[in-house]
Amino acid sequence: MTIQDPETPVLFAAREPIFPRRVKGTFRNLKWWLLALMLGIYYVTPWIRWDRGPLLPDQAVLIDMSGRRFFFFMIEIWPYEFYFVAGLLIMAGLGLFLFTSAAGRVWCGYACPQTVWTDLFILVERWIEGDRNARIRLHRQKWDAEKIRKNGLKWTAWLLIGLATGGAWVFYFTDAPTLFHDLLHGTAHPAAYITMAILTATTFFFGGFAREQICIYACPWPRIQAAMMDEDTLTIGYRDWRGEPRGKQSVEGHGDCIDCMACVNVCPMGIDIRDGQQMACITCGLCIDACNDTMDKIGKPRDLIGYLALTDETREREGKAPKSVWAHVFRPRTIMYTTLWAGVGVALVVALFMRTDIDVNVTPVRNPQYVTLSDGSIRNTYDLRLRNKHGEDRWFTLSATSDATFLLSMEGDQGLKVLVPANETKTQRLFITAPAHSHGAEEERTPLRLWIQDIGTPEFPHTDRVSHDTVFFGKGD
Repeated sequence: MTIQDPETPVLFAAREPIFPRRVKGTFRNLKWWLLALMLGIYYVTPWIRWDRGPLLPDQAVLIDMSGRRFFFFMIEIWPYEFYFVAGLLIMAGLGLFLFTSAAGRVWCGYACPQTVWTDLFILVERWIEGDRNARIRLHRQKWDAEKIRKNGLKWTAWLLIGLATGGAWVFYFTDAPTLFHDLLHGTAHPAAYITMAILTATTFFFGGFAREQICIYACPWPRIQAAMMDEDTLTIGYRDWRGEPRGKQSVEGHGDCIDCMACVNVCPMGIDIRDGQQMACITCGLCIDACNDTMDKIGKPRDLIGYLALTDETREREGKAPKSVWAHVFRPRTIMYTTLWAGVGVALVVALFMRTDIDVNVTPVRNPQYVTLSDGSIRNTYDLRLRNKHGEDRWFTLSATSDATFLLSMEGDQGLKVLVPANETKTQRLFITAPAHSHGAEEERTPLRLWIQDIGTPEFPHTDRVSHDTVFFGKGD
């Protein structure tokens, strides 16, 4: 049996419960406002209505799995337009790089779902059990009627929050009022109940019990954020050249820090920011509020703990003024991220406005590659996928342009017109024939362009026209 060296660092530590103390201040107020805003958006958005006409859903934001489309207010994304979603994900990643490069882990401290729901769970815990000292006392006391009652009430509230979280999530995938009615009457699809149960359980566990463990052990971001930061990144730090040595202010030679532990007691991660930069710090700013409150009480300058960069530390130790916030924010790295972020955004907007309400995909049938008819002419077959993104049925006409002469015909007896239902994709087989001994019949490959035109209706006279380039295969002798 091998006995572990007590000096060997461990990769995992058993969780010690953390009971953050209530704090007031600028950063705490900002977190409250952002919490209310983000939870409001999450819970309310599925209930917003948006009129798209009689044949389309009227939910403003909807991931329509059965219709294989994503609706976002006036924008409608089809499966083959997934590049819009990919572009938004790229913008989200670049935005995360930008904010981390400028101000550290502000995403983790203010907008991460784990942080938002944990803040909400701690708020409920404080309402029921009291502030830090009362919660510590309740945690340490034996199980009695008071502890059972308060924990039971707290866990019930957490479960209801988890249930609302899972319920709001499934509302994004189908009509919210209809699903809510079905859920209440037990007639919803089993997938809805399973999804809600999983999200309820994970929200309850992550926000109620795991909390900072998710940030430290489960989330990869603390380990990769260093690649986005440099010596000019603003992050939370302790001005030890001002605060040390710690102790009573009545003792000559002591710094501004009176070692009141307020910064530690309010930290949701349970760390001491005075120990320097740590992977567990989410830069939420609550230690700044707590320290500033103490500095106000003892009549010392604020920002003993505050946002600063490594370059500021060097300057302040030398007695110089720190750089301005703008000098930290606007530097080559952040400008590069901003330019890339804006470039992707502009490209998405341009692509969005360049979309047409009709589209075609052409697939040549290659088995066989061509057919020789009885009169010597050569025929190729193509499968067309015609998309009508209008809210009403539309007639499409087909034509082709090429240096060679071709005859077009469609499967069925409808000429070169095809009716495509509203908001649907229709597959149509097209035959293209090159007369015997013509250029198209004799050449191995002949480029041609197929045109699809929406001929409109009396109510909607505006027409669209799109094309698709393909090739015609001849004998090539």
